Amino acid sequence: MLFSRGNKILLKTILILLVGSSSTIASADDNDVIDPKAQQVGGQPSVMIDSKTQVASGLKTILVSLVQHQAEFESVGKVISIQPLLALRERYLVAQAELNGAKARLKQTGQNLKRQQELFRHGIAAKRSLQEQEVLGSTDQALVEASQIRLLSVVNETRLLWGKELAEWALPDKSGKLKELLSGQQQLLQITLPTNKQLTSPLDTLFVEPTGQRNKANPATLISRSTQVDNTMQGESYFFKVNGEGLSVGMKVTAWIPEPTLGQSGVIVPESAFVWYMDQVYVYIKVAKDTFSRRLIKAFSLVRDGYFVKDAITAGEEVVTTGGQMLLSEELRGQIPDED
Repeated sequence: MLFSRGNKILLKTILILLVGSSSTIASADDNDVIDPKAQQVGGQPSVMIDSKTQVASGLKTILVSLVQHQAEFESVGKVISIQPLLALRERYLVAQAELNGAKARLKQTGQNLKRQQELFRHGIAAKRSLQEQEVLGSTDQALVEASQIRLLSVVNETRLLWGKELAEWALPDKSGKLKELLSGQQQLLQITLPTNKQLTSPLDTLFVEPTGQRNKANPATLISRSTQVDNTMQGESYFFKVNGEGLSVGMKVTAWIPEPTLGQSGVIVPESAFVWYMDQVYVYIKVAKDTFSRRLIKAFSLVRDGYFVKDAITAGEEVVTTGGQMLLSEELRGQIPDED
């Protein structure tokens, strides 16, 4: 059978249309075997969950805000007994009482000496009585000077062992500051830094916790630099006071200390927002009413209220805090092809 040139062109067009139609049908069949809940949004794996399911599953989100975070490093410390400080305080008080007694005796001796001098000048008292009174005066003066030396010795010893600030706490002038330590409301800490670290200046507060949990850490207030060094670390050492609840003498604590660098901008998300999958950390971001996108978190640091994330999350985004594991399960289930 012979075809004209026009018929050949028509036949060729029909064949092209038939092939195209077959490709479209095959493509539609391939798409139909994939669950539409598993998608890619902006290059990120995502999952669609309707509003009713979100409520039923208890899914919760928060809007994160921009914060300034100060990087920290960890160190160690211990709760130390104030008994040696109290022993020095007792010695100080005894020396002070002895000095006061010596001064009182010297004052009385001085008055007696003046009276003997008057009597001697009027020829009433013998010179020997005057000389004896002068010897008593010299003896009492020496006792006063000796008491002053003992008192100063206790003060100097206290300052050498505990530093100027705690020495003043132990002395009567500022003894009121010692009451919280004596009552147990506060505990005294000695925090030792690694040899290559220093406290930021000025710094008066850091956070400590005996079990190493940053989110449970309590603030500790700087008292002064310690004159005592921990032989195991050899770094700078400082005295801090902290709420005494749950702490006992001898207990070790972890201390989180601000780095002497500028703060970083980022967001803080609660620990419950993190989803672990294939040894990596993700969070889910609500990108639309029913759409949640999984995002990889490459760098984060532990802070009191959760985790600080510098780059991966933008302020103003809505982060899933409860239900992230459910979203991951739905996402992975949606990626499994249906079998006929």
